[in-house]
Amino acid sequence: MEPIRQFRARTAALPFTNIDTDQIIPARFLRTTERAGLGKQLFADWRYAADGTPRPEFALNQPAAAGCQVLVAGRNFGCGSSREHAPWALLDYGFRAIISTEIADIFRSNSLKNGLLPIVVDEASAAWLLANPGVELLIDLEGNRVVLPDGREVKFQIERFARYGLLNGVDELGYLRSQEPAIARFESSHDRAGA
Repeated sequence: MEPIRQFRARTAALPFTNIDTDQIIPARFLRTTERAGLGKQLFADWRYAADGTPRPEFALNQPAAAGCQVLVAGRNFGCGSSREHAPWALLDYGFRAIISTEIADIFRSNSLKNGLLPIVVDEASAAWLLANPGVELLIDLEGNRVVLPDGREVKFQIERFARYGLLNGVDELGYLRSQEPAIARFESSHDRAGA
């Protein structure tokens, strides 16, 4: 996992509410456990016509969205099933953060465990971001803030252990493995005490 501390990135906007995980990555693409390549299927039913050609009106197909690393979406982003493929597809596409006024709990948890930063902001900030796609933001996980182009700061909260993992580029298993020496010392002392 790549550590997230601070980065500057442009935004792409999807001003829809209740974007569920089946819209993010349709179920027919869940046959793989490989993360690479899932970005091609991100929002597949919205991005492509039935014959596979890109729909030019869809926000992510427009030239201004190329290279954007922050997705701003309407309320209740990531609702629906618990598929981990949803954050995988967003990451593989190139997004590093999602901003909304509400992010579904299971999606948020899956995102944090996979290196995608879910940011919940107030209604006014979200409305401004949705109305101004393509702006460059400073995403600052060290300071738990998003800095808007005019310098205004929008604070956000991330659970402490998840924040630690993102800042250090380590998932739960990686963290546990980093604790192996301490675990071995505990086990060794525990074995002697019980003998």
